[in-house]
Amino acid sequence: MAETAILERKAVVLHGRRLEYFTVAWNALEGLVALVAGAIAGSISLVGFGIDSFIEVTSGSVLLWRMSVDAEVQRRELNERRALRIVGVCFLLLAAYIAYESLLDLWSRRAPEHSIPGIVLACVSLVVMPILSKAKRKVGRALGSAAMHADAKQTEFCTYLSAILLAGLLLNALFGLWWADPMAALIMVPIIAKEGIEGLQGKACDECRAG
Repeated sequence: MAETAILERKAVVLHGRRLEYFTVAWNALEGLVALVAGAIAGSISLVGFGIDSFIEVTSGSVLLWRMSVDAEVQRRELNERRALRIVGVCFLLLAAYIAYESLLDLWSRRAPEHSIPGIVLACVSLVVMPILSKAKRKVGRALGSAAMHADAKQTEFCTYLSAILLAGLLLNALFGLWWADPMAALIMVPIIAKEGIEGLQGKACDECRAG
């Protein structure tokens, strides 16, 4: 029975690693496309979205490290806290950057140029990110991993940011509402910051405790 449980856990860890490898690869590509498209269009929102994607790369890399030492039972709790804190820092960096860029947009009243690559990227991200987040939550519950659950939430926030980016680009392109994107992004800042603070405190989510 114990051997079966160990084999099942190893299978879940392997699945989790595959999800994180995909996260790192996807976000690296997504970040590169967003940064290039943002530079061409002069879009701060796209550039910010690209930087967010590279923060996701950092988070995914941390989770890969955490799962690489999953078999060391004595160190598992310590590794969990360390990984959760690093993911928490990523949340806080993301919140600070979004707040800065949003306020800068509102102050300068500078709207991004129309960007078809940016709109397509946001649409694709809206499809991919929810699926990826749901898969990570399932792995997090199976492993009892607060760090994996936190990473799933960060992926979920990427979905929100994709929606914000898409809404901003479309509203600006169709109706000239330049302020829509920075205002929507500012609403997300306190939510993301709260997750970052909880991560730094090493708090496990209720869902992970249940798992």
